[in-house]
Amino acid sequence: MPHHKSVFLETHNINNRAGGLGTFNYELIKGLSALNFENMKLTLNAKDVKLLESEFGEKFDYHKYTSLSRLGFFRTRTKYDLWHSVNQNTKVEPFHCNKYLLTVHDIHFIEEGSSDYNQELSKLFEAKLKKATAITYISEFAKKQTHAFFDVPNVSEYVIYNGNPISALLNTDSYVPNVPVDKPFFYTIGDFIERKNYESIINMMKFIKDFNLIISGNNNKKYGEEIKKLIVDQGLSNQVFLTGKVSDEGKQFYMKNCTAFLFPSIREGFGLPPIEAMSFGKPTFLSDRTSLPEIGGSESNYWINFDPEYMKTVLFTGLEEHEHNKPEKETLLKKRAASFKWETAASEYFNIYKKILY
Repeated sequence: MPHHKSVFLETHNINNRAGGLGTFNYELIKGLSALNFENMKLTLNAKDVKLLESEFGEKFDYHKYTSLSRLGFFRTRTKYDLWHSVNQNTKVEPFHCNKYLLTVHDIHFIEEGSSDYNQELSKLFEAKLKKATAITYISEFAKKQTHAFFDVPNVSEYVIYNGNPISALLNTDSYVPNVPVDKPFFYTIGDFIERKNYESIINMMKFIKDFNLIISGNNNKKYGEEIKKLIVDQGLSNQVFLTGKVSDEGKQFYMKNCTAFLFPSIREGFGLPPIEAMSFGKPTFLSDRTSLPEIGGSESNYWINFDPEYMKTVLFTGLEEHEHNKPEKETLLKKRAASFKWETAASEYFNIYKKILY
C-alpha cells in the first residue's frame, strides 16, 4: 500500500460512557483496536486522553478535546486525509477538510425539541451532509428518515449495525438491588425522555396483579418527575419501582432475573437494550416503531398500539408462547443477540476508510 494515511475520529462523546453515544464511541474504538491498521494512523479525539491511552496504548494517536474546538477559529489545523464524524450532532469539525465520513445515528431532532433547536441542528447536519465523501447509518430506518427530511448528496451510503454491548457476562451473585425483587418482575432501562414511552407500560401494570415493573435509568429530569407522579397517581407505588442509574453489574442482574424485557419506545435510531436482553434469552416486547423491528427481528414480540389492555394481552400471549417452547426460544433469542458484533461493525467501518482513501 502507498504511504501512511491519517484518519481523525471525532470521538469526544466517549466522555459519557453511560449514554448511547458514549457506548458507541467506546465500542467502535475497542473494535478497531483489534484490527491491523496496515498503513493507516488513527487519531482519537477525547477529553481524557490518559484513560484511553491506558487501555489502548500506542495503537492510536490521541488529540485532546477542548470545548473551544467547537468554534471555527479553534478547530484543529492539522490536515488529516480522512475525518470521521462519529456522531451527526457534534459541533467539532475539521479546519481543513479532505475526505469526510459521516455516521448518522438518528435525526430525532426533526421531531423533538423547539423549532430553534431543530433549525440549529438541521443546519449543522446539512453542512455535514454537503461535506460527506460517504455516509454510514446505524439502521435502515435512520437512512430512510434522513432521505425523507434532507437532500442527501449522491455519495456512497452504507448501513452498519451496532454490536451488542454485553461482551462479557458478569457474576451478579453478590449484587444487592435497591428495589424489591421478591416478586417476578418485568424490566426496562433507558434515559428518561418522552420517546421512551414508559407511561404506556405503567398504565398497563394497572391491569396486572402478580408482577412488578422495574425501570432503570437516570430519572431526575422533567420526564422522570412526570413518571414518578404517574406511579403515585395510579396507586402503583408497591408495584412499579425506579432504580435510578445502574452499574453494568446491576443492569445484568435485572436482565438475568426478569420475566420479560419491555421496550415501548416510539423513536430509536438503533436501540441497544433489547439486544442486551436477548443475550440472556429473555422474551422481548417492543413497539413496532422506527428501527425496533430491525433489531428484534421475528424473535421479538411487538405492540402496534399502546392501549393498556391490548398491551397486556400481547405480553401474556408472548410469555405463554415463550414458556411453551422455552429452550428453543431462548436459543433463538441468544443467537439473534450474538449476530450483532462490534468486531464486525468495526471492520466494516475500517473497510470504508480504506475504500475512501485508496
